[in-house]
Amino acid sequence: MAEYPVSNRELSWIEFNARVLEEAFRKDTPLLERLKFLDIVSTNFNEFFMVRVAGLKAASKLGDLTTDPTGMTPRKILEEVSTSVREILGRHYACLTAEVLPGLADAGLEIVAPGQWTATERYYLEKYFSEYVFPLVTPLRIEKDAFPSMGNLRLHCGFELQDEGGGTLYAIVQVPQNMGRFIRLPRKDDPDGAGSRFALVEDIITACATKLFPGHRLRSSLVFRVTRDADSGVDEARQDDFLTAMEEILSGRQNSTPVRLSVAGRSRGLVAQLQAGLELGESDTYRVDGPLDLSGLHELLRLELQNEAKGSPRARLVDSPWTPITLPGVEGASIWEELEAGDRLVHLPYESFEVIQRFLDEAADDPDVLAIKMTLYRTSGESPIVKALIRAARNRKQVAVVVELKARFDEERNIGWAATLEQAGAIVTYGVARLKVHAKAALVIRRARDGSIRKYLHLSTGNYNEKTAGIYSDLSLFTTNEELCGEASAFFNMLTGYSTIQPLTHLAVAPFDLKKRLLSLIDREIQRSSPESPGTITAKLNALSDPDIVSALYEASKAGVSIRLNVRGVCTLLPGIPGLSETMEVRSVLGRYLEHARIFRFGNGGNEEVYLASADWLPRNLEKRIELMFPILDEGLRKVCGRILDCYFQESAHAYRLLPTGRWEAVPPEPGSRPKGAQEQLYRRVKRLAEAAEAVPEQLVVRRRFKGSR
Repeated sequence: MAEYPVSNRELSWIEFNARVLEEAFRKDTPLLERLKFLDIVSTNFNEFFMVRVAGLKAASKLGDLTTDPTGMTPRKILEEVSTSVREILGRHYACLTAEVLPGLADAGLEIVAPGQWTATERYYLEKYFSEYVFPLVTPLRIEKDAFPSMGNLRLHCGFELQDEGGGTLYAIVQVPQNMGRFIRLPRKDDPDGAGSRFALVEDIITACATKLFPGHRLRSSLVFRVTRDADSGVDEARQDDFLTAMEEILSGRQNSTPVRLSVAGRSRGLVAQLQAGLELGESDTYRVDGPLDLSGLHELLRLELQNEAKGSPRARLVDSPWTPITLPGVEGASIWEELEAGDRLVHLPYESFEVIQRFLDEAADDPDVLAIKMTLYRTSGESPIVKALIRAARNRKQVAVVVELKARFDEERNIGWAATLEQAGAIVTYGVARLKVHAKAALVIRRARDGSIRKYLHLSTGNYNEKTAGIYSDLSLFTTNEELCGEASAFFNMLTGYSTIQPLTHLAVAPFDLKKRLLSLIDREIQRSSPESPGTITAKLNALSDPDIVSALYEASKAGVSIRLNVRGVCTLLPGIPGLSETMEVRSVLGRYLEHARIFRFGNGGNEEVYLASADWLPRNLEKRIELMFPILDEGLRKVCGRILDCYFQESAHAYRLLPTGRWEAVPPEPGSRPKGAQEQLYRRVKRLAEAAEAVPEQLVVRRRFKGSR
């Protein structure tokens, strides 16, 4: 148990999702964006149960022998989690079924329940079932000695049946994954046309169940899905066939230990059968009053609005677009010439990912580029970044890529890209044994015109993924600084070879010295703090729960250091406690983009230092992952990072404040002022930069007196 007060990590994470849910309740948020926040909460809880709850249940089965820093046992945490999740789940579905879906229906985008189908629609859907659904589904009976496999997070329809002799039978049908889940209904006034009204395929299956079980009477039905443990790790000792070991983990995930049963509908007997077969109790069963898993609906309805005229009623169902901006470069200049002019900061998604893609594309095609070294953690399915690396390898450049196969839920994609890169001739390593490579770095080595070798480095807080680059807020740095590039070379050698862990001056690498560097920076603020000139620590990150960092921050606050933290998610530290954390302020900012950048600023007695990092202040990041923290050495860019950081503490539109109790409250705007949105301000900042860069400089016309003039 910790010597100082902290919150439980799992409960703090649930509090984060309560804040996300609050965004869904906001009446001033467009309806489709409210649906997006509901979808985020649902998706977050899927991962939470697969990883955190699965781990807690495993620890509880071992005998509840451990406690967390708050003193709670795994069993006690599970009880608290169950209570909190049910509370949020109830509010989640109240928002969905009472506000969002009815509002969308009023706007002409409707999910139609079976009880609302017209006779024409029912005829159409029965025909659809016979032609497209019936051939795909496979009814499976449930018996004591024949309990079917149900996979992980796969939707199923369950049925309680009565046979001709009056006996009770149970069966399930898996909802096909390879067909559309949202079936468009014909327009009421035009049966052959298409409207923005949809039926769920699981509703169609339950409505047509008698066709699946001829000779039996349907007593009741429901829709359910099972969540399974995804926390099992790979055998790190299998270095000779690590790829095979990872593939085995993926295949086993579909039939690993069940941790949650989610149910929509009512059938007491069927639920009991499922609980018995899955070995789950009532505390593991979550009933919802509405459709299960609406992932995909937000994107489907957004596509419906693509052709809506700007300003039309339906167009107002989504946020007005903020198109990512490409800052103009030097006309006719290569990316190398632009980077030679000085360090460059890129702020996604306000700026376009295009400049990062251009960096890799030009490296792949430039005959003077000799080598590319890069880390890959999460990529997209059609990744243009990986395609550039493949092209570079085929162009006979030395391409070395560290592909992290243990990136949870992206393992399969990364295995595929690793194989493709190897086939193209790239040197591929599969991460580091017992550690995940979470650092984001790309180093290009190029021969200059004078024959010298030049290095170009990109370091980032976010992934090389053009999809998430449009919805995640991240910062990255381009630099040709020789010391940073030299240390990056040493970093890649550490990852791929037998190089000993070298002390670096500028880069801090977890799990070797990043945490030690952070603790040293915090201690320096304590040593340089005085009542007349208190030290300052300002940080923006995604999560904070590392006990050593929390303890150091408490000590800094007791010494009078002014501490401002902006933490998106988990925060176990408690601010505002007299004598312990009075000088701390902790906020959290939400919005249309996922806040993902990590920015740390230390006052350093007036000589400020600013760092960006791939790591949050969590034990897993600081002790169990390869992470990078890197300084912003350019004075102008340090000031830019500082202004970005300060912007989050001026936010009053989507900001929350952490209280000493561990609960959060919304931050109201100043009296008489309109709410300020940090993300809107940051987008406007980039827009002003683009406008200034494109503006034609005004020329002064000097008038002179010529000979003969009067």
